[in-house]
Amino acid sequence: MDKKEYINELIEKIEELNYHYYTLDQPLVSDAEYDALYQELKDLEEETGFVAESSPTQQVGGEILEKFQKHYHISRLYSQDKAQSQDDLKSWMERAERLKNAYNETHDDKLDSIEYIMEYKFDGLTVNLTYEDGKLKNAATRGNGIVGEEISAQVKTIRTVPLEIKEQSTLEIQGEALMPLSELARYNKENDLQLKNARNAAAGALRNLDTNETRKRNLTAYFYNISTTNLDFKTEEEMLIFLKDQGFNVHPYHKKVTTYEEIVAELDRIDEERKTLDILTDGVVIKINDKKTQNALGYTNKFPRWSIAFKFEAEEYTTTLLDVVWNVGRTGKVTPSAILEPVDFSGVTVSRATLNNYDDIERKKVKIGSKVFIRRSNDVIPEILGVVDENQEGTTEIIKPTHCPFCDTELIEGNVHIICPNSLSCTPQLLARMEHFASRNAMDIEGLSEKTISQLMDELDIKEIYDLYDLSYDDLIKLDRFGEKKTNNLLNAIEASKDADLSNFIYAIGIPNVGERTARDLANRFKTFDNLRKATADDLVDVEDIGEITALNIVDFFEDETIAESIDILLSKGISLNEGTDQTESDKLDGKTFVITGTIDNYKRDDVKKLIEANGGKVTGSVSKNTDVLICGVDAGSKLDKAKNLGIEIYEDERLYEFLSELEGN
Repeated sequence: MDKKEYINELIEKIEELNYHYYTLDQPLVSDAEYDALYQELKDLEEETGFVAESSPTQQVGGEILEKFQKHYHISRLYSQDKAQSQDDLKSWMERAERLKNAYNETHDDKLDSIEYIMEYKFDGLTVNLTYEDGKLKNAATRGNGIVGEEISAQVKTIRTVPLEIKEQSTLEIQGEALMPLSELARYNKENDLQLKNARNAAAGALRNLDTNETRKRNLTAYFYNISTTNLDFKTEEEMLIFLKDQGFNVHPYHKKVTTYEEIVAELDRIDEERKTLDILTDGVVIKINDKKTQNALGYTNKFPRWSIAFKFEAEEYTTTLLDVVWNVGRTGKVTPSAILEPVDFSGVTVSRATLNNYDDIERKKVKIGSKVFIRRSNDVIPEILGVVDENQEGTTEIIKPTHCPFCDTELIEGNVHIICPNSLSCTPQLLARMEHFASRNAMDIEGLSEKTISQLMDELDIKEIYDLYDLSYDDLIKLDRFGEKKTNNLLNAIEASKDADLSNFIYAIGIPNVGERTARDLANRFKTFDNLRKATADDLVDVEDIGEITALNIVDFFEDETIAESIDILLSKGISLNEGTDQTESDKLDGKTFVITGTIDNYKRDDVKKLIEANGGKVTGSVSKNTDVLICGVDAGSKLDKAKNLGIEIYEDERLYEFLSELEGN
């Protein structure tokens, strides 16, 4: 046997030992024997210069990366819809049953009775692994489900991640990276840097450019899904068995059930059992086991219809409110943040809590020194519910601020919020606006972090977002921690941001109450930025989910002379917006405007909307004089009354289903 052949034999043997030790928790040899084999492999690799990609010596970390690269997933990674109560869970099961029955009414290949499979919902960081020809090609974070960040070097430090598998087809496999609670305790004993909680420790490890630090945290990972495959699995359980056979770490718990009562009984049992585990869990994922039924039910824009995550009830604790600090956001809102005596929530140390506004403080009768109830669901920052004793002695009133804590401008009061009107030179507002503008789902200016923005404001006197596009090499290279590479990377990222999708730009400029989804709806409706700027409130309320208040906010935003001037200057810096048009399958509904209300059996609202838009129609969120037809399901509310008052045509009952059938037939 030559040395290269022997190296491959050693790799195979060590991988088998790793699988039994790290995944099955069933060691086959002593640590000393394992170390001797590992050292023999390492010595042979050094002697021959031959290091296989799948060698376990490549899993030890130590590489320091320069930055994170984007990774585009082969297939979209969906989120999980959540059930916060047993009623939510029951509603989901009933909806799944209705969808199954509707399928069976129109198809010869009938779906079987629904069987469910229950799995733990892990509280870590989702990782997406790509395998080609049996080898780990890439590892990435979930990101927004379409684009994540490349973290292959970090993931290779996790011993439960196989670098090579038997299956040769291209696979995308999802799992959850976790830091065991025992490893968190060990790490904090051995290191000066103290990690506060296991969830953040895992996420921080995988987003650390120093992979040696990732390795030190001894992460594990559990795998539960294959999103891209040419393999034909009949059930979810069959897929889990396949993952385990390929050497992936699959958590041993998965339970098959068929009834709501069985699920509830199992949830009660797991709620107690999870407190004894060495990993963080915050719920249970419940999936339809049959893959054919999964395919029939399909997906919404965000979630698979065939699975749901049941979240356990939020945990409540008591602690002492030590202080309240006031923060200023990008819109000028001055909001309170509670500083707490630290308290542990199942391995998570919490020292801050949410207080929405001063009215919230008064309503909950919170004072400095109060013993308070706090609740944490799955958030790092919990919510203060109220005080234990309103008459507690030794407490002091929380004083409402009169001047901005950062720029000392006199504050003004809106309906419920306190506002700093100094949008031009109040540092936190400008910093937050720039950070939002540069964020991934806005203009995506990589490298423009909060810390870097603060440095640019302090040292280069940046006062407006458009000033970013005037930065030069000579401006940046003289700054602290700005070498040639960092300078060029930032300038290139700023230049690349000039080519932007219309929806991203709309989101980036920070219009009040306009998030990512509304920005996309506005881009689809108005097609160009110039059209949007000229839109009236009546035009805007025709866009789905935009009410009168948001419409007026958008109009006021564009009519503000200072904002309008800033936008003009920004666009003059060479920003080119990709302004497109929607594709339609027919024009039979061209020129007609529809509003959808109520619940429509066998149809999701998004499906109805897509049908209408695919045939040239327009769907808006509010009934107005411009509405042509109200699509009316059961349990309709005020939209139905308004449509009747305006004399708008209403499609309901038989007329509704006849209309939808016509659209599906095209």
